[in-house]
Amino acid sequence: MTQSELAARSGIGVTTLSNLEAGRNTAFEGLVRVAMALGRRDELEALFKPRLDSLDDIRRYESGVKRKRIKKKSGDA
Repeated sequence: MTQSELAARSGIGVTTLSNLEAGRNTAFEGLVRVAMALGRRDELEALFKPRLDSLDDIRRYESGVKRKRIKKKSGDA
């Protein structure tokens, strides 16, 4: 498959694809589009799945870590 064919299937520009292949800074969306066009969605998705090796890991994942805001002290500006 040529770069222009893959770019068209991915919905990105040829320059963007060329930059991605060369390891240059590109938008993450372009990488996702190319992976999907190449039938590699599952491999990409696996990168972002949590690793759950124990019951403690599962409990932590299921409870979710809630972000907490730190209140500013009255003297802080």
